[in-house]
Amino acid sequence: MNNRRWVLASYPTLEADATSWRLEQGELPKPGPGQILVRTRWLSVDPYMRGRLNPGTMKIGDLMMGGGVGEVIESRHLAWQPGDIAEGLEFGWQEFVALSPDVPGPARVNRIDPARAPVQSALSWLGMPGLTAYFAMVEVARPRPGDVVVVSAAAGAVGQIAGQIAKLAGCRVVGIAGSDSKLDWCRSIGFDDTINYRGETDLTGAIAHRCPQGVDVFFDGTGGAVHDAVMANLAQNARVAIVGKVGVANKPAGEDIGLRASARLIATRARVEGFVVYDWWHRREEAQRRLAQWHKAGCLTVREDVVKGFENVPNAFVRMMRGENLGKQLVELCPGRFQAE
Repeated sequence: MNNRRWVLASYPTLEADATSWRLEQGELPKPGPGQILVRTRWLSVDPYMRGRLNPGTMKIGDLMMGGGVGEVIESRHLAWQPGDIAEGLEFGWQEFVALSPDVPGPARVNRIDPARAPVQSALSWLGMPGLTAYFAMVEVARPRPGDVVVVSAAAGAVGQIAGQIAKLAGCRVVGIAGSDSKLDWCRSIGFDDTINYRGETDLTGAIAHRCPQGVDVFFDGTGGAVHDAVMANLAQNARVAIVGKVGVANKPAGEDIGLRASARLIATRARVEGFVVYDWWHRREEAQRRLAQWHKAGCLTVREDVVKGFENVPNAFVRMMRGENLGKQLVELCPGRFQAE
């Protein structure tokens, strides 16, 4: 049996396209002592992956890494059995992977209970996107009842959850996205107001119109022009959580330059904090428990954008980076549960 793998074919100069990777046929991995062999069922594509497609981070021919969910088909680990469902951040873009469940930290392999939620939720609202929304909003942004909260990339994997957490905290939430269909989705899950940044000639003014007393919390997943427009509208003692930069991900670092906000930060006494979810990974179970409670109670609604077929993994990544997805972008390799072959 072969193991198909997507490897880096070339470094993109700006925007990655499907030719940035090539499909290779490899041998089926052999699990070593303490390892499990997993057949991949779902793969996640995420904006952070764009930062890996650079010299010094990846070499041409390297396997593209990323999170996945799959079924154990062979186990050399006493605590794992064939048929168990595994989730981890180091599956890579491949159909089979040998994993070491005892590795600690973010690289840890987690057993998934299919009765708790659909297994792909471990890559969505119960996984890295959900944990990012939870900890960045609850621990960094710290919304208070009555706050005005602006969420950029509001219909994406993280933004849709962050906005609903802010609503649970008693806030007025304004979502920013790039299409009317995305804004319709945001309003359907409780956002109070929305802005289509592609339809505004004066984005700073549009935010000021919807937030006349200023923005108390800015949950930023985009960077770029959207970031600049919101920063110009901060309220006194605002909190800004920087969780992503999908809006400028294809720009070289030297070109990721916008409005200088230092004067506004002094005047508002605002706090700006960058966020990396792996700093909070030791509290993963706490976040999953609360997210699951909210979901069961009907207070958290999520949408997933599913592309089917292993051959379409690069295309799923490209469409996600272009903002064509609505909700969490996932790739389903095969439907149904896997059985040992």
